[in-house]
Amino acid sequence: MGGGARPVPHHLHHPFILQLGLPRQWGTWQYGPRRAVKLQGMTRASSSGPPSSGPPRSVETVGPVLRALEQLDRVLLGKPGQVRLAVACLLARGHLLIEDQPGVGKTTLAHALARTLGLSFRRVQFTADLLPADLLGVSVWDAREAAFRYHPGPIFSEVLLADEINRATPKTQGALLEAMEERTVSEGGVTRPLPEPFFVIATQNPAAFVGTSPLPEAQLDRFLLTVTLGYPDPRAERTLLETGGRGQVVRDLPPVLDVPALLAAQRDVDGVHAAPPLLDYLQLLARATREHPALSVGLSPRALLALLAAARAWAYLAGRRMVLPEDVQAVFAPLAVHRLPTRDPAVRTGDVLARILTDTPIP
Repeated sequence: MGGGARPVPHHLHHPFILQLGLPRQWGTWQYGPRRAVKLQGMTRASSSGPPSSGPPRSVETVGPVLRALEQLDRVLLGKPGQVRLAVACLLARGHLLIEDQPGVGKTTLAHALARTLGLSFRRVQFTADLLPADLLGVSVWDAREAAFRYHPGPIFSEVLLADEINRATPKTQGALLEAMEERTVSEGGVTRPLPEPFFVIATQNPAAFVGTSPLPEAQLDRFLLTVTLGYPDPRAERTLLETGGRGQVVRDLPPVLDVPALLAAQRDVDGVHAAPPLLDYLQLLARATREHPALSVGLSPRALLALLAAARAWAYLAGRRMVLPEDVQAVFAPLAVHRLPTRDPAVRTGDVLARILTDTPIP
């Protein structure tokens, strides 16, 4: 193996990363002897320990999850990377933010995900006049019982699509994001738990659109990952034209999983092993974001925990019981891009993240 620059590893050609505007060849990315040896060393060292010995404990749960991915790929044509990120986000018990223009399949992704995984689904169109009670529910006086009766809002669903969240007022946005964090709803002095699992997919129009109220950084941090769907590739677009958009109807999708199976998969994700050298790598990435002069802030400890959770889910979907650096690299940009604003608006966060991945050595 020579010491010169090598082609970018396949996992770094991630569709989401490419749509962020990152260089396709990642410029100075080096996959020379030092990185390769260190990566192999981490794999060998970890393969002898309990976490990777014997058949994977998660083999029974990952099979149905992979079949769910295959079904979703048939519905959302040409977007396998985004579909995989969405499922990984759910497995990691996070929430997903999609920033894109109307008409590219955001609602289709959310509805198809809920149908495929056997989860209840509600969609709320966020508008300027939407009130927190419209989302969380309200207590109404029942004259016959002489008591208030609580009418739950649409937030009491397992998959909630918060469509165009940045068109609502900050008060309504805050009500949703508080419920996302606490996974409970408090109304009338009573705290009610939300369903388990509880997964929010929020869509956000680009900031240039009229009538938007951008989410502040503290609220954006409540979302585990950000993806953008973008336009379909020519082949997928041609298929849409030839079928008139009458592909597999979402409402007819058979469920591949049920709630107990999904919860079991989430528990298996929690058990995916992260070796000490992998944790060192996470800390190096976090330090690089905190010290980079182009970024206003760096990854917080909470964001670092989220990065580990997302990497575990990505490794699980690859059929492994151990997190590798490539898992961290695959989810790094989707996790960090909405958390790390740049000091200069002309500098894209995605470009900075690409450079950080290039310059940060694998221990």
